[in-house]
Amino acid sequence: MIPNVFIQNAADILAATNGGLSTAQVVKLCASYAIDFNVEIPYSSLPLPMDGSVPNKRTALKLNLDKFSPEQQFKIIKDLCEHDIFKENAEVKNLKVQLLTRYGQLNKDAEAVNETLIDETRHWLDDYPDSLRLYEEALLKFGNKAFERNLLDDLRLSLELLLKSIFANTKSLENQLGNLGTFIQEKGGSKELGNMFQKLVEYFSKYQNSYVKHDDNVIEEEIEFVLELTSSFMKHLVRINNR
Repeated sequence: MIPNVFIQNAADILAATNGGLSTAQVVKLCASYAIDFNVEIPYSSLPLPMDGSVPNKRTALKLNLDKFSPEQQFKIIKDLCEHDIFKENAEVKNLKVQLLTRYGQLNKDAEAVNETLIDETRHWLDDYPDSLRLYEEALLKFGNKAFERNLLDDLRLSLELLLKSIFANTKSLENQLGNLGTFIQEKGGSKELGNMFQKLVEYFSKYQNSYVKHDDNVIEEEIEFVLELTSSFMKHLVRINNR
């Protein structure tokens, strides 16, 4: 179950007076989920009662959420966090991370990929739009189960463009290995981590060359691992670069 205090906090954030969903959006969206899940909710139309039983839209959202199962609550809160109006809302982004981290076992729509890692990587790539664009394209293909070489091409190029931006050069991924070790140590990382990072990227590059550049026979079971590995690379690089 998702604790009542978390549901209340989610409602307070998502239907906040400033920057939150409007009353009309709360009612409309909840009504849509009620139809999808065949659930009766107390507030599915406007206007809200004027008798004081529902003082604000936050309360209406909370009471509506209470009528859904934990799995349904998870999906609704996750979907609402991803609403277009919250793209730049740090509090909502944090709410989604908490939801995925604490109650991810309720996510019936989840792919095997680590959603928290993906969301954090998107966040760190905000200042690198070219890299982010290709990363998003790879995620879209993964979400649509388009397990093809182009997906891995996107990931490779996304990482390559990130390194070019950070190191201010035009080198290919294979030729950035020396820069990586130096960069990590200059940013306070250990020599061992720098060496490990170099080896990981070296093998990552060899894998890409073998299975993407010269072969269409992509092994589907390995795509999730490569996606998460690339995400971890990029997330760590941007974080230490921002120190």
